Amino acid sequence: MSNREYIGLFSKNLFWDADSSHLSMDANSPYIIQRVLEHGEMNDWRLINHYYGLDRIVDECKKMRTLDPVCLSFICTISHTKEEDYRCYHFRQSFPTHWNS
Repeated sequence: MSNREYIGLFSKNLFWDADSSHLSMDANSPYIIQRVLEHGEMNDWRLINHYYGLDRIVDECKKMRTLDPVCLSFICTISHTKEEDYRCYHFRQSFPTHWNS
């Protein structure tokens, strides 16, 4: 299956703010992986897992500066890795906002 065909199979809500005709599965892999983890459906997850493989998804996630805590727990659970290995774990917001204090 070609790069363009994979992009067309994703849920339409994933790339609402980007032109999906300009996306590339290889050049934009961090963006696509993060969008699928945070906003995708199970079929979207299956697509990236089939295209990239779990090892590449984990490697890309380890480099991400931000990742939703639920998504981080999900990727750690299915890959049997520790949260401490991920960059986003160390770059959490450290300043409480005024409405949470």
